[in-house]
Amino acid sequence: MLEVKHVKKNYGTLTAVQDLSFTIKPGEIFGLLGTNGAGKTTTFKMILGLLEPTNGEILLNGKKISYEDADHIGYMIEERSLLVKLKVKDLVLHYGALKGLDKETILERLDYWLKRFNIESYKDKKIKELSKGNQQKIQFITSIINNPKLLVLDEPFSGLDPINTFKFVEVIRDFQAKGTMIIFSTHQIDHVESFCEQLIVLEKGNPVLSGKISDIKKDFKKHNIKIIADCEPETIKGIKGVIDVITQPNEIIVKIEDESCAKDVFDYIKTCDNVRKFDIEQASLSEIFIEKVGETFEQV
Repeated sequence: MLEVKHVKKNYGTLTAVQDLSFTIKPGEIFGLLGTNGAGKTTTFKMILGLLEPTNGEILLNGKKISYEDADHIGYMIEERSLLVKLKVKDLVLHYGALKGLDKETILERLDYWLKRFNIESYKDKKIKELSKGNQQKIQFITSIINNPKLLVLDEPFSGLDPINTFKFVEVIRDFQAKGTMIIFSTHQIDHVESFCEQLIVLEKGNPVLSGKISDIKKDFKKHNIKIIADCEPETIKGIKGVIDVITQPNEIIVKIEDESCAKDVFDYIKTCDNVRKFDIEQASLSEIFIEKVGETFEQV
């Protein structure tokens, strides 16, 4: 289990992370979100033991993370950190050796992952000869070659097309099934919503939203109503509790203050012709993120 307890990190007079706490159990995927400069990278470095917290503590299975834990941790950073003049095989041998693996084990696992990602022919190619997407695959392989018990993924889908994104998702799910603890950070919030049960949103180092995604969405009062009918958007805008009405090519989206407003909207829609759809939905995680982060900007 990974425990982050009331962690704070200062750089001189700048507070990069303030009173951050969360717990990740084996087999859980945890979302760590935030805008650029929110404190995510600093948090990752503290979890990896590369930075010491100013206050608080980070424990892995009840103990402070030490150099001995490095062999059981995988980290995929957002920026590519590949040695582009090396061949794929030599690069992975290098990273595998840093994790305490012997050459035979590294090459056996490398062959498996190259086949899994359909890039077997690239084993003896130099990194610089690969496309950005294939370089991303190699970087991912270097982060999982040691079968980590804790895996930190920072923007893992950057530069990937939908097919290869799906392949990454399959692999991440496989590690989750094996009991790996996974910390997942991305700007593609739809992935967080499909992957994670819990998350924390950071803004300027401060947690502004945290908890189970299901609870966060339930507690967020604003809802959306999706309508397909011959109706007048201006009439809907005049209904009490309606925040906005967005007319799209195939449907109308009505944003309401809370679910209690839906009855008045429905009463109007019943009077309209050709009603084919009236669905009430919770706000998306993306909408909640934008509102919560926007609130912190307004307070600064």
